[in-house]
Amino acid sequence: MFDQVIYWLTLETVAVAFSIAYLLFALKENSLCWYCAFFSTAIYTWIFGDVQLYMESLLNIYYLVMAVYGWYQWRRGGQNHEGVQISSWRPQLHLLAIFSIILISIVSGYLLAAKTDAHLPYLDSFTTWGAVLTTWMVARKILENWLYWIVIDAASIYLYLDRELYQTVALFVLYVILATVGYFSWKKTYKRQSEAVQLASCSS
Repeated sequence: MFDQVIYWLTLETVAVAFSIAYLLFALKENSLCWYCAFFSTAIYTWIFGDVQLYMESLLNIYYLVMAVYGWYQWRRGGQNHEGVQISSWRPQLHLLAIFSIILISIVSGYLLAAKTDAHLPYLDSFTTWGAVLTTWMVARKILENWLYWIVIDAASIYLYLDRELYQTVALFVLYVILATVGYFSWKKTYKRQSEAVQLASCSS
């Protein structure tokens, strides 16, 4: 029993370390973040399945795929295949995104509650579907992804406290802080990009 506890603590520690590295690289728009994302999510897929957070486990399988997609977009995406630049969504798109997340979370939460032994099925569904969309937003460098992450990560803290994943709780507290920093960092870069585009259009 003691050996098993040590095994899970070690595994969770490695996953947390990769997750922190992912976020720090993402803040700097460094594509190395996607390598860290790949390894951390591979580990968390196993961990969440073991503690009966099935939606979180499925989410991490999706993260594995998005790690590859995000790396490609940051390195080879965009019009000139030099990597995507930071962009921003119109308010209408955000309203549609938020409504869709809430609706699908209610549906999947109901199905999990009725058909499985999942814990906190509605909250698990909300954080999962929210993260599905927001991870795609990161891959496409949508500025507001950081605001979405603040809400999702804050909700996830309670989810992981309930499952006694205390290292992961600490990680998500850090995530909330770094997501706030990330938003203002990317916003500053986005402003510089917009000014450069305006300057180029005026000079032409």
